[in-house]
Amino acid sequence: MTETGGKIADNIVYFARALRRAGLPVGPAAVVDAIRAVEVAGISSRDDFYWTLHAVFVNKRADRPVFHEAFELFWRERGLVEKMLELLSPVAPPRPAQTGKPKPGQQRVEEAMQALKERREEEVFPEIEIDARMTVSEKEILRRKDFAQMSAEEIASAMRALASLQFPDDQIVTRRLVAATRGKVDPRRTVRATMRSAGDLILPQARKRKVQEPPLVALADISGSMSEYSRVMLHFLHALSSRRKVHSFLFGTRLSNVTRQLRYKDPDEALAGCSEAVVDWSGGTRIADALHVFNRDWSRRVLGQGATVLLITDGLEREEGADLGAEAARLGRSCRRLIWLNPLLRFEQFEAKARGIRAILPHVDDFRPVHSLGAIEDLVKALSTPAKRPRPALSRAA
Repeated sequence: MTETGGKIADNIVYFARALRRAGLPVGPAAVVDAIRAVEVAGISSRDDFYWTLHAVFVNKRADRPVFHEAFELFWRERGLVEKMLELLSPVAPPRPAQTGKPKPGQQRVEEAMQALKERREEEVFPEIEIDARMTVSEKEILRRKDFAQMSAEEIASAMRALASLQFPDDQIVTRRLVAATRGKVDPRRTVRATMRSAGDLILPQARKRKVQEPPLVALADISGSMSEYSRVMLHFLHALSSRRKVHSFLFGTRLSNVTRQLRYKDPDEALAGCSEAVVDWSGGTRIADALHVFNRDWSRRVLGQGATVLLITDGLEREEGADLGAEAARLGRSCRRLIWLNPLLRFEQFEAKARGIRAILPHVDDFRPVHSLGAIEDLVKALSTPAKRPRPALSRAA
C-alpha cells in the first residue's frame, strides 16, 4: 500500500480491535482479509467501504447491530471515510447526525471505543483510571429504564457467572419409550428386526423410558417495585434460553410473552425486543389478573412435560379483592414444581404480613431470595434437587 493506504490499514487494525472489545470474534486472519478486501474493492463510497468490512467481520446475524454501531462511531468520529473520499473525489457529502433512542449495542461499542482510544494514547504505560460509573450505586444502575443498553463490563461479568451454571441432575423420567441397548424387550422393534432377516435371526430389541430436562416457565414481575431486579433476571433467563427450553412471561398490569425475544443470541437485541414487546414497564402490579390470564391462555400450552415454574415477584398486590390465592393454587396444581423468588427475603426482618404474600405462599414448593448472583447460584442448586413437600407454611417466612 501507499502511505495513505498504510494509514488506512492501521485504522482497520484499530477498528478490528474495537470490534473485538465489543464482543465480536475478530482474529488476525480476519484483519488481513479486511485489508486485502479494501485493496481489491477500493473506496468509491462510504457504503462500499461499509459493506466490504461487513462481509469480512460479520459472520452471524447477532453481530450485525454491534458492527453497525462500531462502524458509525469509529469512522464518523474521526471522519476517516470522508477524508479518504476527499482524496478520490472533489466533494464528499457529510453524514447527517443520528438522533433518537440509542440502538442495541451502542453503549458497549462506545465504551470499547473509549478503551481503545486510551490504549492508543498510552501504548506502553497505561494510566490507572477510576471508573466514574462505579461511584453510582448498583441500585441506581439497575433502575435505568432503557433495558436495551448495558455496559461491556457488566455483560462480561454476568455472562461469566451465568456460564458456569449447569443443571446436571435436573432430569425427569417421562412415559415416552425410546430405543435402548439395555432394558425391557420391545416386541414391535424385535419383530421388525426379525422380518428384515427373513426370520433366520431373532435379535431382541430393548426399550426404556425417556429421560429429559423438564421445561422452565418464568413469570417475572416488572412493576416499579421490582425494577431493580428485572434486568438481572432477564439476563438470567436469556442465558437459560440458549441452553434449554424456557418459556418467559413478564407482567405488570398485563401479561406479555417474551419467549421469542429472549431467544435472540445477542443480549442487547434480546433486551431491546423485550422493551418493545412490553408497554407496562415499571407500572402497577396486578398479580391475580396476570396469573388468571396465564392459567386460562397459556398453562396447557407450556406446563406439560413436568414443567417447573419460577414466579419472580415481591407479592405486593395492588388490586383490592383479587382472588390471588385461587389463581396461585391453580398454578401450583398445574406444574410439577412452583418456586417463588422474592427479593424481599434479603431482609432478615422480613415477615409474611402483606396480603398478597400470605395468599401465594401456601401454594408454592420453595420460597427463595433473588437479589444477587449468589442467590441465583443457590436457585440452580435447588433446581437440581427434588422438590420438598409439604409446601412452606407462613411461619417459615417470618
